[in-house]
Amino acid sequence: MTTNQILKKLQLITAADKETMYQIFLLGGYELPRERVHGYLAQKDDKAFLDCGYEALGHFLDGLIVYKRGPSDKVASENAVMVLDNNLILKKLRIAFELKEVDLYAIFHAVEIELTKSELNALFRKPGHKNYRLCPDSILELFLEGLALCEGSIE
Repeated sequence: MTTNQILKKLQLITAADKETMYQIFLLGGYELPRERVHGYLAQKDDKAFLDCGYEALGHFLDGLIVYKRGPSDKVASENAVMVLDNNLILKKLRIAFELKEVDLYAIFHAVEIELTKSELNALFRKPGHKNYRLCPDSILELFLEGLALCEGSIE
């Protein structure tokens, strides 16, 4: 699953127009021209298409957290560099949508994935933890589909 596909799915889940998407990027500390958002959301065969990349997606997810939950009192470390992977995307979405464990089970159940408590928790562990499990693209894609199906009933 590409970063552009993730961004497009999140646009559909949040029902955000392009201006709102632009504002979310700004909330995440990512300065960009408005036209770039259009390029990120364009189809791959469209000449306006631009590759979103992990850096832009990471800023968008940070902005989505602020957009959905409001600004945090915590001060982010400027030196903290995090490599965005599927596990971190799941964590940021969990925070943005204020998902509890029961919500996560409902989302996965909606797309016919049954995870045990330990399997679910392993997706949210830090890399290097003995129970850490790498989140494959297929799980992230199904999670986004389930989130789209459950978004109205979770809040």
